[in-house]
Amino acid sequence: MLVLFETAAGYAIFKVLNESKLQQVDSLYKEFETPEKANKIVKLKHFEKFQDTTEALAAATALVEGKLGKSLKKVLKKVVAKEAHEQLAISDAKLGGVIKEKLDLSCVHSPAVAELMRCIRGQMESLITGLPPREMSAMSLGLAHSLSRYKLKFSPDKVDTMIVQAISLLDDLDKELNNYIMRCREWYGWHFPELGKVITDNLAYCKSVRKIGDRTNVASSDLSDILPEEIEAEVKLAAEISMGTEVSEEDIGNIRHLCDQVVEISEYRAQLYDYLKNRMMAIAPNLTVMVGELVGARLISHAGSLLNLAKHPASTVQILGAEKALFRALKTRKDTPKYGLIYHASLVGQTTAKNKGKISRMLAAKAALAIRYDALGEDTNAEMGAENRAKLEARLRQLEDKGIRRISGTGKAMAKVEKYQHKSEVRIYDPSGDSTIPSTSKKRKFEEVEEEDATEPTTSAVKPKKAKRELVIEEEEQAETSAAAEETPKKKKKKKDKKAEEEMEEPKEEEVVAVTETTEKKKKKKKKVKEEQEED
Repeated sequence: MLVLFETAAGYAIFKVLNESKLQQVDSLYKEFETPEKANKIVKLKHFEKFQDTTEALAAATALVEGKLGKSLKKVLKKVVAKEAHEQLAISDAKLGGVIKEKLDLSCVHSPAVAELMRCIRGQMESLITGLPPREMSAMSLGLAHSLSRYKLKFSPDKVDTMIVQAISLLDDLDKELNNYIMRCREWYGWHFPELGKVITDNLAYCKSVRKIGDRTNVASSDLSDILPEEIEAEVKLAAEISMGTEVSEEDIGNIRHLCDQVVEISEYRAQLYDYLKNRMMAIAPNLTVMVGELVGARLISHAGSLLNLAKHPASTVQILGAEKALFRALKTRKDTPKYGLIYHASLVGQTTAKNKGKISRMLAAKAALAIRYDALGEDTNAEMGAENRAKLEARLRQLEDKGIRRISGTGKAMAKVEKYQHKSEVRIYDPSGDSTIPSTSKKRKFEEVEEEDATEPTTSAVKPKKAKRELVIEEEEQAETSAAAEETPKKKKKKKDKKAEEEMEEPKEEEVVAVTETTEKKKKKKKKVKEEQEED
């Protein structure tokens, strides 16, 4: 029996000297305790060494995928085909089927063969002669790195470290530019303060200051290549009536040097942005299509690398960058944040406030898929990202239109369901309609009788305006008394018999006194009305 043994340095073919020992699977390891015992069981017949790591990687990937590589086919034809009557022991049953199909060799794979392979691996250094241990370990390490890169589809060209550095530098440049421009505006504002209000664009302001210098040179300088005609005319008009102080030539020289720095940094920033855009499209095209270059680069920078970002779930991608708010919310037991860096994506920015949370969740889910496809996928196209973005935009339009897509059926029909609103009106029962008897108190009756007696002789002498005013006053008083009667709560049950009897025996003098007091108030009101009429 022959044994095919694969190593990182090459293929080894052993000849089994004592096949009877293979039947004792449980005690087979005892036969390989020492190199001397191992040499009595198996003997090296041929060793085919790999020329370089590339050949080793090709052979290893072929074995992993269960295919017959060129180097293995060459070895089998060279050595094993001469002894076709011998069986070939292999460690992979799938590979044995391919060898039997293409080379017509009988292959064996059993638990005894697997145990034999494990024993040979333990005594590999002594069994394979002419191969130093240091070289074997170096070949193993190199093959392991190459194979792991192949499995992860890692390309050395996809270096996301450049993206991390570029986005960090871009943020630093923005901060420095803001500081420089603020200092330039404040510095030159002492000499020509009106220019800052006329020119709002920072870069155009710095270019104009660099070209103008002293404000007395505005009339002779041509700013048509920097500013529109209308703004240029405003600048020349403002220079004639400027309230700024006079400065020396040395000050103007320093201000111009600062403007040169601002213009140079702005140009470098534009160049750096183009570089970042190209790198993002090369490394993470699907993520770039989903969220944009800047947001995608900031996500990669925050996670450390594209591979680390691919390990994060969608819920983490959604709030990446809002860790401080998250832990503060968990500590105070309040609502956790709905979005972090992903908030600056164009899809989230164009939604209404109530739908931002939903869109950020859906965008994070699709972005997580795009990140994993970019980090571990073979293709470098952005078809998946464009397709998912189209789905998100359709979903966004659906949310804005308040439409709900049916789940059953083909899924293409749209069902418009109006929001339920409770439109029933609550009506209060009016007890005044139960009885036709006017609900007026005794005091009210006495007041009406007194008013009738007092008004009969005077109505003839009063003008019609006076009568109208009295009617209005009476209606207001009636409304007040009826409202007071309705507001008073209902009386409780009758009190004890003694209290009831005391109430019945009360003299009627109090009622008479109340009636007289009200009539006096009426007379005072009438006098006031007469005085007002006389004044008119």
